[in-house]
Amino acid sequence: MTDLHELFSPARLPGLSAQGRVLLRRLREHPQAPRFRDFSGHRLGLVDRWQARARHAWWQHRSPPDWLAGEPLPAWVDAFIARCAREVEAHAGKAGLPWAQLPTMDRHALATHLAAHVPRGLPLDALICFSTSGTTGHPLRVPSHPRVACDYFAHHRRALAKFGIVPRAGTGEVGIVLAGFQRRCFTYVSVNPLQRECGLAKINLHPDEWRRPDDRAAYLEAIAPELISGDPVSLAELLRLGLKHRPRALLSTSMALSAGLRAELEAAFACPVLNLYSLNEVGPVAVELPSLGGFVPLQPRLLIEVVDEHGRSLPPGQRGEITVTGGFNPWLPLLRYRTGDHASLGRTPQGLVLQGLEGRAPVRFRGSEGHWHNNIEVTRALAPFALVRHALHQRADGHLVLRVDAAEPLAQIAPRLRDALATLFGHVPVEVMALQADDKVRQYTSALDGAEVAA
Repeated sequence: MTDLHELFSPARLPGLSAQGRVLLRRLREHPQAPRFRDFSGHRLGLVDRWQARARHAWWQHRSPPDWLAGEPLPAWVDAFIARCAREVEAHAGKAGLPWAQLPTMDRHALATHLAAHVPRGLPLDALICFSTSGTTGHPLRVPSHPRVACDYFAHHRRALAKFGIVPRAGTGEVGIVLAGFQRRCFTYVSVNPLQRECGLAKINLHPDEWRRPDDRAAYLEAIAPELISGDPVSLAELLRLGLKHRPRALLSTSMALSAGLRAELEAAFACPVLNLYSLNEVGPVAVELPSLGGFVPLQPRLLIEVVDEHGRSLPPGQRGEITVTGGFNPWLPLLRYRTGDHASLGRTPQGLVLQGLEGRAPVRFRGSEGHWHNNIEVTRALAPFALVRHALHQRADGHLVLRVDAAEPLAQIAPRLRDALATLFGHVPVEVMALQADDKVRQYTSALDGAEVAA
């Protein structure tokens, strides 16, 4: 039996309407609903909602910075740096410095000195602090706030608009399902106060969280969400459910989405699949537009640059580490923050594009004739396959170990994967194994000297 006091908590859901209560009970008490382990809510009062609507409207009509190295900085950047220098301990003394002399910062700095990066004077009573998994080696706690969580929606709307989609779910309907696939994760139901209290459900598709495995499809059919979001692992699980419901779009986040899996999802659900480049400490950064050959920025107040190992801004077309300044989280302003991901920047008639985006530091792999191959070439070689995840490691003896999580049985796909890698690497022995890790994995690693590549 649902604890209705917790479900309708005025602290979590201020101003909840009678229709909102009915929807929450339907989502939580449906006979085929999953086990919901938690309670959550937007925590936005009336004034907060007015302010959020104003911010979202402003953002929808502002373009992301169209800046490349060597060009004059956007007008807001100097004021942003001055505020950081005045209010953030870690940035003291940086006001007035030429851009080229501003040091970069990274995830390690946030992990070890987080308090020094949070501005003084901000209200802390509603502060949220959540943890990230730390696949780069630095588990991180990210300070946030209900208004920040709400503002994610504005940037997702901008991404959806690029595919001609305007969210329209309203009262009594479900706007989005956030789908996970893990042994255990945070699950809850809520409403969106900025969209006539349409519903939101965070669910776990792992069969252990349901009365019967078939309930997963039945529940999703019953609540018919307008949008479904998840990482490639959970979206691949959706493929296996045999859903008849067709959401208007799927949003892929958190991990790299292969072109093959994307094509399968688009064919199965007959809707666009948005490949979002997003980080917990930055929010949605960009969305992939295949027609432009890369990812287009989403945030009007996020300056994106590509830098080398010394922190120098690189010209268009030159590959380096993606570094950002600004953002929409007032509790974590970022000043030349190295993301750990790599790409080059280019300009198109539609604005800037991140090209060749690869998460984590580049890694090279050595072929049978001694030639090095960038991990981007590996990504391209494996792109035609519908892989949920993959991880390639080169051992010290040169042998390659490819671990894959694929919808297709391993025995069937393994020979073709070996052939694809042989085309690239020649006669290097390749072992193909099942990838069984529960969470994100580092995609490319090597034990060979010289394999790790500086930006």
